[in-house]
Amino acid sequence: MHMHFEVPTTLDYFSSLVDSDSDFALLEAAVSLAQDEYPDLDVQAVFHEMDKLQARLRRRVGANAGQLHKLRTLNQFFFLELGFGINANDYYDPDNSFIHKVLQSRRGIPITLALVWMEMAQELGLEVRGICFPGHFLVKIDLILGQAVIDPANGQSLSRENLAERLEPLRRQADSLDAEIAPLGWYLQAASEREIMARMLRNLKELHRENKDWWRLLAVQERLVVLLPQSWSEYRDRGLVHAELGHTEQALSDLECYLVHTDDLVDVDAIADRVDALRGG
Repeated sequence: MHMHFEVPTTLDYFSSLVDSDSDFALLEAAVSLAQDEYPDLDVQAVFHEMDKLQARLRRRVGANAGQLHKLRTLNQFFFLELGFGINANDYYDPDNSFIHKVLQSRRGIPITLALVWMEMAQELGLEVRGICFPGHFLVKIDLILGQAVIDPANGQSLSRENLAERLEPLRRQADSLDAEIAPLGWYLQAASEREIMARMLRNLKELHRENKDWWRLLAVQERLVVLLPQSWSEYRDRGLVHAELGHTEQALSDLECYLVHTDDLVDVDAIADRVDALRGG
């Protein structure tokens, strides 16, 4: 008698990591995003590399070191000694979203730099959280003197004036639409692990959509639907990708799911028309 076992797919693996909010494996899930592009990626080898960096950092910090000393040591190690920073030469390279590539090149985008930085900060016992700030991911850290907001691109501590200035493009956009934007404090709320993962995936989504790279975009959409099963717009977007790829049955399934569940009336007519066209109506 032959035993037949289904080999878990990369999507199954990702699903197991993001299934529960109380047990959300953020860094492992972030590392696993690269498996669509690099199917032979060894996730445990990436963690081993992280462990080696953390061991080097721990040796620089005394047992009785205070929070500020830990933060300064971390920033010196991360930005100056290891040389982590923004990939200014090729900001829109998808590799900037892949943790193993960021560890190799020391170059990334704010959210991937932040994930590596936060992992090291937590290793030192520092209380840090991510912030899904518009346009540029930030981190915040609890210190005895209060909370500091830090730019993971360079370790700079940002004042309220700096932060208000960074919101200015959003404010101008709102003014042009005669709309209000929320107070600054609203944009500085700690992001959940699920929100951070959604931001990472949506960065990749924008890159692939811009390039009309439908197969890569489909892989990202599959993950977004797994991550956000109640976000009906992600079903719509997956359906539209299936339509681009000629997958009529899957496209209809996703687009009809969207029409049944959505409260967003802005594009309902356009999507209904697309469904009719796919049905040959």
